[in-house]
Amino acid sequence: MSERVPTTLCTGKLPYPAGTLVMDQISERTGRLVYVLEERTKEKYKLVSSQAFMRPVGGGIEWDVPLERIRLVDQ
Repeated sequence: MSERVPTTLCTGKLPYPAGTLVMDQISERTGRLVYVLEERTKEKYKLVSSQAFMRPVGGGIEWDVPLERIRLVDQ
């Protein structure tokens, strides 16, 4: 069994301004970009994963998707 490396969560850099309309390329759900949450190793601060949090247009419950799956919605 492999040993789990200790990690920490932190706010990540937004690829677009907060409130930008983006789409999850897999589910094709669209929403407003709210924030990015990153998981990094504690020892060397190496990026493990990034999650983008999105909110439906008009409000509602946020959901998250891997950051690499979002793209701008063509207006």
